[in-house]
Amino acid sequence: MNLILSLKKTLAATMLGAAFVTTASAASITIGGKGFTEQLLIAEMTSQYLQAKGYETELKTGMGTTLVREALENKQVDMYWEYTGTAFLTFHKNTFENQAADVIYSAVKEKDMGDGIVWLDASKANNTYALAMRRADAEAKNISTLEDLATKINAGESLSFGCNIEFYQRDDGLKPLQEAYGFEFGRANVKRMDTGLVYKALNESEVDVGLVFATDGRIPAFDFVVLTDTKNYFPAYALTPTVRQETLDANPELAAQLNTLSATLDDATMARLNAQVDVDKKSVQEVAATFLTEAGLL
Repeated sequence: MNLILSLKKTLAATMLGAAFVTTASAASITIGGKGFTEQLLIAEMTSQYLQAKGYETELKTGMGTTLVREALENKQVDMYWEYTGTAFLTFHKNTFENQAADVIYSAVKEKDMGDGIVWLDASKANNTYALAMRRADAEAKNISTLEDLATKINAGESLSFGCNIEFYQRDDGLKPLQEAYGFEFGRANVKRMDTGLVYKALNESEVDVGLVFATDGRIPAFDFVVLTDTKNYFPAYALTPTVRQETLDANPELAAQLNTLSATLDDATMARLNAQVDVDKKSVQEVAATFLTEAGLL
């Protein structure tokens, strides 16, 4: 009887140990994200990549900029990919004075470190804002820069502008842009809409000028031309993984793994991937898996 009892205790201890090992080896990472294509893509890519590394992942995407940041601060998500310019200007209320990309990165990294948020390696994907026009219209009106645009409007040209609500309201948005270049579209000529609808409206001639993101695949797909920012108004928006310090402490290999993923990204890569979703209508999951496989990360 004692032998049987001993065997039962040994078996129970073995099973408990195995369960503990399984749980410990499958760290859970909650990945946040915003609600537009690039953010949905990078969150999905991160999830698939980390799953391949043995993590359990949960996605919480579709949030606005402020909400996803708050989710990180409140420990509702463990990480998400943020843009350096957004943190520099919107979260930390700095003034952009033509600071270089590395200066902006260092500033947000140092500031957030005190709050337990770590900025890992910035990617080469700089999804800064830009203004674009249909190529045929831009060439017909001889507009290739934002200064050209300002000159035309100040000379009496009536041009409509489409942008998202956030850009219309934010501190580094439409109003200071117009002040920097010395022109004004006029309230009646500004049409506010969801980010994705700006591209459609511009492509279908519902607006003359549209707010775009520099890495968006619809720019080449729709043959838009980006107007050169001659005054360097728009700051760097480098796509970068931000992670809670305690998450990194609990997962010693996570920083290096995310830095590896970050190193594979640049403007051309993100534009191509974004286009596969927005133009070719492939699923975010398919595009993410194909890219990770081609990059040797799956």
